[in-house]
Amino acid sequence: MQLTINGRPRTVEPAGDATLLDLLRDSLALTGTKRVCDGGACGACTVLLDGAPIYACLTLAHGCDGHEVRTIEGLGPSTPHPLQEAFALEDAAQCGFCTPGQLMSAAALLAQNPDPSDSEIVAAMSGNLCRCGTYPKIVRAVRRAAQTLREGHDAK
Repeated sequence: MQLTINGRPRTVEPAGDATLLDLLRDSLALTGTKRVCDGGACGACTVLLDGAPIYACLTLAHGCDGHEVRTIEGLGPSTPHPLQEAFALEDAAQCGFCTPGQLMSAAALLAQNPDPSDSEIVAAMSGNLCRCGTYPKIVRAVRRAAQTLREGHDAK
């Protein structure tokens, strides 16, 4: 099957029952996407499929044939994305385990809504759990990144 991962066309042959998470982590060594619950309950495996956030642990790899997948590795491939910078500045990535999924959900939000309200940020991030409880910091980080992006920095 053919798909585009982080802007790069790829030809892959996943097992019939392989999830997108299996393909990314085990076959392509893109380990930034985290395996945590394997049941779509935590959001740590969130990636973008054609720009929309999805749980890679619940998505069959074969269902991605012909589509574009963006992982955390593709968010700021050469320099940190404004979201990554904002998460660091706001201390929104305490243990860091949920951060890749949080960042991908936030990237999808900002691509659709460059100036979200706090309640829109909370709603967009609601599928991502943070065991450290950094939710207020995450909202501040997304708000900061949105402002940075609006001020002219490229949304990668």
